[in-house]
Amino acid sequence: MDTWVGTAGEIFWVLGIIAWYVIRYPFERRAKRVRVVESRRSVTDMIGLAAAVLGQGVIPGFYVVTGRPVAADYPAYAWAVALGALLFMFAMWVFRRTHKELGKNWSITLEIRDKHTLVSGGPYALVRHPMYSSFLLIALGQAFLLSNWFVGLAGLAGFSILFLLRVAKEERMMMETFGSSYGDYMKRTKRIIPYFY
Repeated sequence: MDTWVGTAGEIFWVLGIIAWYVIRYPFERRAKRVRVVESRRSVTDMIGLAAAVLGQGVIPGFYVVTGRPVAADYPAYAWAVALGALLFMFAMWVFRRTHKELGKNWSITLEIRDKHTLVSGGPYALVRHPMYSSFLLIALGQAFLLSNWFVGLAGLAGFSILFLLRVAKEERMMMETFGSSYGDYMKRTKRIIPYFY
């Protein structure tokens, strides 16, 4: 294994995180202009978000900058970096499509916005939570791009904590808001992996 392979994985991870921010920023700005009619922000919600940021941003960022923890490193392989890059690119595509479909309904936390609508097109036709699907793809991509066991598992752990703390609450909120329409939607879609889960 040449060191350029590991460096290429790190560079691609950095570019992916920049792409993530570039995609999200305009939607975040627009969302601030839409009135929130109901918020379910909670301590557990904030813990989930913090875990995701830590596992998919802070820990891998620290690793890319410092190379630590060295003890958890393993050899980087070109096939793994290529697979990680593909997963990351697909994650960014899903991430962007999800934001576009949500439009003014998008929120970083559990909120219902003014004139909130039930979105069921685009990636939402396949899964109820494609944003989480993109986070899972990012975590998997991170595990292949950055050749360190701790950093790879940190991304998956951060995603898992966010998913476990938020998805059931989000679905409960949507059921209370949209009633049987959301119940019917749940019957015809999976949570985050099309046709499987």
